[in-house]
Amino acid sequence: MTVFTAQGGVLERRTPHEVLLIEPWGPHSVRVRARPGHAPDDTLPGALDIPATGPAPTVTAHADGSARIVNGRLTVEADKDGSLRFLHTETGRELLSDKRPYTACPRARSYAPLADGAYRTEQRFEAYDGERIHGLGQHLHGYLDQKGLVIDLVQGNTVVAIPFLHSSRGYGLLWNNPAMGRVELGRDATRWVADSAHQIDYWITAGDTPAQIMEAYAEATGHPPLLPEWAAGFWQSKLRYRTQDELLAVAREYKERGLPLSVMVCDFFHWTHMGDWDFDPTDWPDPDAMIKELESLGVRLAVSVWPTVDPGSRNHDTLHDAGLLVGDNHGGLLTFPWPARGHGTDYQPMTYVDATRPAARRHLWQQLSEHYHSLGVSAFWLDACEPDMPPELAARAAYSVGPGVQVGNLYGQLVARAVAEGLNEAGDERPLSLVRSAWAGSQRYGAALWSGDIMPTFESLAQQIRAGLNVAMSGIPWWNTDIGGFLGGDPTDPAYQELLVRWFQYGTFSPLMRLHGDRAPNHPTFSADMTGGPNEVWAYGDQAYPILTAHLRLRERLRPYLLELSEQAHHTGAPVMRPLFFGFPEDAHAWTVDDQFLLGPDILVAPVAEAGARCRTVYLPEGARWTDTATGELHGGGTTLDVPAPLERIPVFVREGAAVADAFTEITA
Repeated sequence: MTVFTAQGGVLERRTPHEVLLIEPWGPHSVRVRARPGHAPDDTLPGALDIPATGPAPTVTAHADGSARIVNGRLTVEADKDGSLRFLHTETGRELLSDKRPYTACPRARSYAPLADGAYRTEQRFEAYDGERIHGLGQHLHGYLDQKGLVIDLVQGNTVVAIPFLHSSRGYGLLWNNPAMGRVELGRDATRWVADSAHQIDYWITAGDTPAQIMEAYAEATGHPPLLPEWAAGFWQSKLRYRTQDELLAVAREYKERGLPLSVMVCDFFHWTHMGDWDFDPTDWPDPDAMIKELESLGVRLAVSVWPTVDPGSRNHDTLHDAGLLVGDNHGGLLTFPWPARGHGTDYQPMTYVDATRPAARRHLWQQLSEHYHSLGVSAFWLDACEPDMPPELAARAAYSVGPGVQVGNLYGQLVARAVAEGLNEAGDERPLSLVRSAWAGSQRYGAALWSGDIMPTFESLAQQIRAGLNVAMSGIPWWNTDIGGFLGGDPTDPAYQELLVRWFQYGTFSPLMRLHGDRAPNHPTFSADMTGGPNEVWAYGDQAYPILTAHLRLRERLRPYLLELSEQAHHTGAPVMRPLFFGFPEDAHAWTVDDQFLLGPDILVAPVAEAGARCRTVYLPEGARWTDTATGELHGGGTTLDVPAPLERIPVFVREGAAVADAFTEITA
């Protein structure tokens, strides 16, 4: 009879077909690994590279072949056939269970051999009526509760795969595998699929509240660093400020108008060649003087960094000769065509830094340090760090740690790691990088995710609200959107002006506040010479201007509160932007609200995401009383109100007695 054995707090079950390990991984969590025919491999890449410690669990292997682990709030029951059940220790309630097999349905764990020695792996769990599932990264499907959906585990522009989910049943689960695949959140089963992998590896935790689950996840995968103080303010950007003079003129005008400004963003193609990671001297003749002037204005410069390398760049040959570029499993180097200066609208094949190689990450940072950080730049915009290419090409990548189909989802996390480790070595303990891609554990490297190249529509704005909340429940506390959307928008169009105002109001209460987009009149083709129309707050007409500037000043008054939330995120993993249920898990109705959010514990925000709307329904969660910041009126919790929403403001409420209410005194005065 096959039995579980217990050694050092770890349960092990060996059969000719599988080795299964179950080990405590944190005070209320376990890690489960299984591999066909061999012991699980400790060297495979993932997010659980720092073993989490906690009080010694109770581990029992029974004579009948079954076993049990009691680890804080989580109990694992392992049947003699290798199937697992995860229970809430105090109540005995089932949180999650392996899918019980039936006719024509295989066992919970399955492995389909592939020609290269890897497997297509599947893990099936039971499904539960009424379960709500959140997290899993950033997806623009427009849902907060993702039960019933199929979520592809691939990276792309606007799509960020973070394979961690939070369940309303009181557990969190990390699929600790950077392989391409999917998770199917069906009515009859939840199925995790890796298209190519060597083993099954997942981590599960139990929590009585969402806050406990998110704290356990941060303990397992890494706590985010504190937010730099400068990052809490307003970021000004557009596609794109083409020259040093143009960028400085905008910063000067903000100051001349007396408007708060924290960051100016220098977008792509400020370089001569992709992979130079340096300012082009023609358009940016004296970046040192530019940065010093910005500093005198109280403004930081953020610069765009791509992992793409032009064969004509100064770094290409060095990276190539050292084997630090991504290979192609069809032969040679992996390339994809991108615009290149001097080639007009003709695209040129570009290569990619292999961020899975420590030496490649060090080389990238050395270039950033020499050409940017040495001048005073500590804010990096890690754009297109999926890396940006079609999924079928991304699957062909040959990285140092494995094929793209097995490890490709890690790439963006490792680019952020290169910058964070470089900044740490330079003495900066608060690294922050604006990123377009992330994976489990990215938060520990100061990843500030944004939602990519999104549409400038009210429908898109509504999608962002849900997407941002799922990012929050994926362990990434710092998230933002291109205010106004990216792909267009005419600043002279009254309809677009309304959208911009509503998005700006939403952005005021986002974890980061950044105005960006490719506005009309914009360049008709994607090229190294492209630029867009004006995108500053004074570009949107006389009606919008006082509304936008009032919200700029409100954001400035909220900065101390945001820095307090940074402390919470750093120490506990609590997200900055939160679904209502995060703060009020005992309120059943709060779990159903997907178009409002909490900014920290004390501010409730109800964005307006409908053209022409001048009123909206607001639910105030039970368990607190709430003050309307527009009127000063106090309302009880557990109530639904119809709240006026004139163009000048969106409904915002503050928890009774919260100190942050002082930030709104100018509104209610």
